[in-house]
Amino acid sequence: METARPVHPLLTDLYQVTMAYAYWRSGAARLDACFHMVFRSQPFGGGYAIACGLAQAVEYLEGLRFENDDIAYLATLSGADGTPLFPGDFLEWLSQMRFECDVDAVPEGTAVFPNEPILRVTGPIAQAQLVETTLLTIVGFQTLVATKAARVCYAAKGAPVIEFGLRRAQGPDGGLSASRAAYVGGCVATSNVLAGMRYGIPVGGTHAHSWVMAFDREQDAFDAYADAMPNNCVLLVDTYDTLEGVRHAIETGKRLAERGHALIGIRIDSGDLAWFAARAREMLDAAGMRHVKIYASNELDEQTIEALKDQGAPIDVWGVGTKLATADGQPALGAVYKLSAVREPGGQWEPRIKVSEQSVKTTIPGVLQVRRFVKDGMFDGDMVFDETRPLGERCEIVDPGDPIRRKRFCAQAHEDLLVPVFRRGERVYDVPDASAARARTAEQMARLDPSVKRLVAPYIYPVGIERELHELRTALIARARRLG
Repeated sequence: METARPVHPLLTDLYQVTMAYAYWRSGAARLDACFHMVFRSQPFGGGYAIACGLAQAVEYLEGLRFENDDIAYLATLSGADGTPLFPGDFLEWLSQMRFECDVDAVPEGTAVFPNEPILRVTGPIAQAQLVETTLLTIVGFQTLVATKAARVCYAAKGAPVIEFGLRRAQGPDGGLSASRAAYVGGCVATSNVLAGMRYGIPVGGTHAHSWVMAFDREQDAFDAYADAMPNNCVLLVDTYDTLEGVRHAIETGKRLAERGHALIGIRIDSGDLAWFAARAREMLDAAGMRHVKIYASNELDEQTIEALKDQGAPIDVWGVGTKLATADGQPALGAVYKLSAVREPGGQWEPRIKVSEQSVKTTIPGVLQVRRFVKDGMFDGDMVFDETRPLGERCEIVDPGDPIRRKRFCAQAHEDLLVPVFRRGERVYDVPDASAARARTAEQMARLDPSVKRLVAPYIYPVGIERELHELRTALIARARRLG
């Protein structure tokens, strides 16, 4: 019987396995390779992204094994002529394979930008190739949702945001991954109970309209819910008439107070949220219930929240579901995983480049690292450089999309973003929990200039290629085009 694995090794594209076989058969499997994961443009038209998904990626790589059932399935696959796609000796090799690569990555919660590596895999080429699809789907999706959450929380200007998109998420795994990523991105809680258990995320929620509809009177429904949940009572007030619902909630709040408890809040899920929240605040305050918080939901996203904040809507807690868990407005991060160098075992790295008629798809060669420069405690710009080439005093970056745009960072404080995660297949990194990753997001957001965090027309944060690496890249492009 199949035993549960965190991420199944066959969660991949067939061409990863066919390439691994071709490397093995041709003898190229002896080569070491360097692959980088990057994304090419900012999601949501924003100015930054928040890296997420490394924890699950580590879990996947640590458990990477092709078990008997996996091998038996691969043995059933056939080519166009009806013969087996993979010979038995390759499948035997695959069954004995153990992950032996080095992995370096930016920690979860790090602010990242287009054209810079967020993850690097170096090691035997067949192994480094096999993990491509799985790493892309893990890190790409979670980075997307964490970024959306950071934008939503930024729009909320410090007010708590609760994620409750599970019912609208892309399946159970999508919902679970989205809940964790949303928390890393800045949400204070989730409605997803399994995410709470698995990742230590605070859970929260109210009740549905169906609770009110199950009773003959709304007042009876509120009173019964308060009896059941006297220490966790938030009432949904818009089932029939929102302001009448507020009046009923006030009455329930008075009953709770008589028993030594307090009504925590009311939730408005429809209508003109700014207007209803203002009226509800007036009614609650007049009843001596200034402590009762107003929760708002209803297809919220960062733009809607920002607009409501600008109107002065007295909303204390934001519930964001569909548009957060589905990363509404950006169906995919568009991350890619590209070969950038190869070498014979024990030899020197040889840079490789992929050239395209679309300049954005032309890759950066080498074994790459990202250096982030800091000025007065704020992030000032990032340099992509080849760490096998001594950097010395070189400190000038070139914009890969516009070589005329350059910037120098000499004598500035800096940090290198890619940290060791695996060495020869052994984990050397203590994976921070979701709370620590969330704290890193907050720290990183605080060090981004407000112009970069704007929801509309943000400032383009400087990211470039170290000047000598840019010159090598230009020469390799010219050479590749001649060969082509």
